[in-house]
Amino acid sequence: MSQSTIPNIVDLTSLAEKNVRSIICGAIEHVSPENALVIFDNQNELTQILTEAYRRVLPHAVFINFDETENDSVIDAINLLNPRDLVVLIQSTDFRLNAFRIRIYLFQRKLKVIDHLHLSRNIASSWKTYINSLEYDSEWYRGTGKALKKRLESTNTFCIKYRDSTLKVEGGLEVPKLNIGDYSGMENIGGTFPIGEVFTEAKDFIQMNGSFYVYAFADSTYNVTMHEPFRVDVEKGLVVSWGDNAPQTFTDVVAQVKSNERALIREIGFGLNRAFTRENYVNDITAFERILGLHLSLGEKHTVYKKAGIVADKTRFHVDLFISFNEITSDGNILSKDKIFYINNKKGLQMET
Repeated sequence: MSQSTIPNIVDLTSLAEKNVRSIICGAIEHVSPENALVIFDNQNELTQILTEAYRRVLPHAVFINFDETENDSVIDAINLLNPRDLVVLIQSTDFRLNAFRIRIYLFQRKLKVIDHLHLSRNIASSWKTYINSLEYDSEWYRGTGKALKKRLESTNTFCIKYRDSTLKVEGGLEVPKLNIGDYSGMENIGGTFPIGEVFTEAKDFIQMNGSFYVYAFADSTYNVTMHEPFRVDVEKGLVVSWGDNAPQTFTDVVAQVKSNERALIREIGFGLNRAFTRENYVNDITAFERILGLHLSLGEKHTVYKKAGIVADKTRFHVDLFISFNEITSDGNILSKDKIFYINNKKGLQMET
């Protein structure tokens, strides 16, 4: 690591404290009488920065080092909490209790959850970007997210245009889901952070045809691969070919998907997190997925929407593809053009294209 990329830990910790506070107060709406438990590890400096930030914001919380604590003791600490108490997970990788993720158990217990995972995938020079992505701007997320959901749920024909390509989705979209830090009426409160997304998928995959361009995708190690945009061709919802300039890693990913299931395009997702750009991003695909712009998923796995002929527990692949576009339209009306996001027919914030 060069001297110029060495992060200032003191400054990053202060920034993390500010943004963590915005999550706890603005999104999770945790109040002081409620208990809090923070489960962390020390395997990575970014986990250490976040742990210190939570110590400052939650001075009365119980802190448990996962690597130094038996699973039974972790479970005992969780079981002392009441429904709607808060649990924070700060993970270099992905904590598991026995054979399942801790978060599943937490939601079963009706606990609020803030989950930071796979932090070790993010190199030091990207730590500030990750911490910036944690800032919770309630007006932006809730205003933009809900307005975009309203546009999409009434859409019959959805088009993505870039250079010589158009991907057209006809027959309507599934009811969009929100990941905007508004948990009103939801069974579970919280989830994986950073947040910022509105997603849907085609009601009828057969009515998805055309081409689109990819500038980034998740490789087999769940890290982000950036590339000059390359064309991907779709017929009846299936990837059938791609441009000669596509990297070998993309060819390998498609081959791996096809060896197990169909190379189906499912999720249509709008990222809303303004901290991530093509110049400033993190390697972990779970966080990068929130980048302001558009992404699609490759593979049959997408457990949110049930589709005939797809057995959820038999599917394996959900590979995020990040899409270049000049224009996105909903029933012929502009949703985005020339890097501008339009909501309610008014110019909004610049998007990544």
